Amino acid sequence: MDGTETAQPTSGTDAIAAPGHVVIRVPGNHLMAELLGPGDGFLDTIESAFPTSVVVVRGNEIRITGSDADRVGRLFEELVVLAERGHRLDDRALRRTIDMVNADERPSQVLTHEVLRSHRGARIRPTTGGQKRYVDAIASNIVTFGIGPAGTGKSWLAVAMAVQALQSKQVERIVLTRPAVEAGERLGFLPGDLMAKVDPYLRPLYDALHDMVGPEGAGRYLERGTVEVAPLAFMRGRTLNNSFIILDEAQNTTPEQMKMFLTRIGFGSKAVVTGDVTQVDVQGGRSGLDGLEEVLTGIEGLAFVHLTSRDVVRHRIVQDIVDAYARLETR
Repeated sequence: MDGTETAQPTSGTDAIAAPGHVVIRVPGNHLMAELLGPGDGFLDTIESAFPTSVVVVRGNEIRITGSDADRVGRLFEELVVLAERGHRLDDRALRRTIDMVNADERPSQVLTHEVLRSHRGARIRPTTGGQKRYVDAIASNIVTFGIGPAGTGKSWLAVAMAVQALQSKQVERIVLTRPAVEAGERLGFLPGDLMAKVDPYLRPLYDALHDMVGPEGAGRYLERGTVEVAPLAFMRGRTLNNSFIILDEAQNTTPEQMKMFLTRIGFGSKAVVTGDVTQVDVQGGRSGLDGLEEVLTGIEGLAFVHLTSRDVVRHRIVQDIVDAYARLETR
């Protein structure tokens, strides 16, 4: 073929590659429509993302030339795999797929990994490479630290993994906890007893639980004690066996509280610790996460996963805000 070589296809596509020139043959007109998007909008997005390459579509054949031809070819192959597996492509999924290909990640392995089906039947999946590393670390370790900015799905995915472990009978209960640290407001001014006062701090964990199992399912779990939601202070003196324990907002623990929490883990248990080191509200600024990775690195069954602005799954403006604050701190 005059110096051309056959690339290893990742799906039903046929790919032919030469320096600066790639040909992708897509099986089926229905897949072509998925790849190109309404009014060829996806094609426009891809060409904007890779301005040094030219994409020409004829029938079921996609020809790519230019300095990024190999990378664009891999992108189309990954998109074909996603479409074949029933993954709905939209602008957001396409942009994440482009980001992952640029980072030499495999979107078809990330976006099709199912953690759980929610009570409404929705598939709960990681949507970035960092999130996939996070759920893999939780699955294979006893203690996992998920460190990253707001909007990266740290708590939400941890609760999803906890519900999955409970439903598959890997654990007997879920324990959700947070430090009740005041961020500009004082607990004493809130109405009600102690649990009513700390309830606002625990609300994000309730919300994630409701997303997974619905309000009725969450109510049943809480009634039976299968799921326990409590402030961190309530963990002292306990040993938690056969439990999936999540410590949320761990940047607001003191070093003493962090040590207390980590020594609560009993037999048959798994723990996930989430935190954002840029949002420390603990008095005096002595966070239990500061320097902890250096102390605990090398312990078998324990992992740290760092998420970044690339893993933000909220509105794109959140990613831009996180990046802006990161630049400010660097300066």
